[in-house]
Amino acid sequence: MLLAGCAGEPTRISPGTERAAALQQLGAPSATYRLQGGGERLQYSRAPAGFEVNNVDLDAAGRVVSVRQELDERLFDRTVKPGVWREADVLRTYGRPYDITRVTSFDGVIWSWRYKSMNTPRLLYIYLDPAGVVQRYHTGDDLTLDLINR
Repeated sequence: MLLAGCAGEPTRISPGTERAAALQQLGAPSATYRLQGGGERLQYSRAPAGFEVNNVDLDAAGRVVSVRQELDERLFDRTVKPGVWREADVLRTYGRPYDITRVTSFDGVIWSWRYKSMNTPRLLYIYLDPAGVVQRYHTGDDLTLDLINR
């Protein structure tokens, strides 16, 4: 049972692994995306209940070139590009959001993802204007379990 759990862990795929072997080890991805240069991204999201989104990037020849767990607070400043990113860029990086909300103080929608920072549940919020352009992002505490436990 433990070996089966390790076999499906995207971070254990080695660079150079062929697409077919990666799919055999990981199973079907939650989404796939075309990348510049003819590559492909196999996305493995644990949403909505989980806290990780792993992207397995393949080159044009179909070999793994990188694997990255995207929902990492240390990466957000380097990854999210307000004013540049569009909805497709957000989906290609983080996959479908955990939740989509609106607030009166912002003309657009706010997408959120659950993640953990030092084992503490947190949320990433990305604000998309009506044209689908990212305007800003921020993080906050995930109080979902606190509300359930009341």
